[in-house]
Amino acid sequence: MQMGAWIDLYNQSLIKDNGIPAECAMAALSASTIVASTAPRASSSARALGDLPFMQEAIFTEAGLPFALWRAPWLPPAAWAAIFRLLWLFGYARGADSLTLSRRRARIAAERLVALAAKGPVLLVGHGIMNRLIGKELQALGWLARSRQGSRYWSMGVYEQ
Repeated sequence: MQMGAWIDLYNQSLIKDNGIPAECAMAALSASTIVASTAPRASSSARALGDLPFMQEAIFTEAGLPFALWRAPWLPPAAWAAIFRLLWLFGYARGADSLTLSRRRARIAAERLVALAAKGPVLLVGHGIMNRLIGKELQALGWLARSRQGSRYWSMGVYEQ
């Protein structure tokens, strides 16, 4: 019953700026453009990379996490998050955009990154699921994944044309 409120709080959360891998800071320094989603944790991540200018665009925000108003069973929020993300992959989207809509948004986001990349390297400070969807769209547009994004915080994927 409280998952919707938990999601709202998570979406407003900031990051702790410790443990930032050196390769992330180096990528920020070498980028011509830094863009972040409009989520507070993305903008706080971009600021943690250094005193570098960045822009924010909603198109890069994480694919929403659905939820249900079930009274039972009681599980910790992380367990519910995993369950609801799995259900989302199979079509359940209460309170969130569907996978189909998220894929469409990822296509638009990939096209935006390609346009930004015309001016030089771009660093996107984004979110796990949406970053993966955007990566697939970049590949569909002919970009090569030089390294694939991991599933941990601060993991990076690198794409080249």
